[in-house]
Amino acid sequence: MNKMNSHNMDLSPEQHSALLGALKARFEKNRSRHQGIDWKQVQAKLEANAEKLWSLNEMERTGGEPDVIGQDTKTGEYIFYDCSAETPKGRRSVCYDREGWESRKEHKPANNAIDMAAAMGVELLTEEEYRELQQLGNFDTKTSSWVQTPAEIRKTSVAPFL
Repeated sequence: MNKMNSHNMDLSPEQHSALLGALKARFEKNRSRHQGIDWKQVQAKLEANAEKLWSLNEMERTGGEPDVIGQDTKTGEYIFYDCSAETPKGRRSVCYDREGWESRKEHKPANNAIDMAAAMGVELLTEEEYRELQQLGNFDTKTSSWVQTPAEIRKTSVAPFL
């Protein structure tokens, strides 16, 4: 979750408390995703970063289930992926990017994956990250998720979704 946007990122005390409660419950329920990581340390980092909390809240609000899947060894930051079993309903039936959306003449989807992710202050997973996610459980057995696609592939083909 590197990119952040300029929306109002303040959560109300109720939203803050509800989000941390949901994240902690998911963390405890799915310990196999983050062995060796202590929730208190995750919570302390989150509470020190309002932008990341806001992004996690956006993921949660749109039907996602963000959870810790690791820690960056260089920065010490905790890594969150959306671990919902299937792509949330509101994030389905979209184009990959604005260019794909604009090229649709008929039956345009309401949005595109790149803009939706940017609006939440997150990024699409890379293919490698998506494969890592698949090692943590059964995800996307009935739906497909968009993954980041290099421009050179986009020019010759369509963006893959896995």
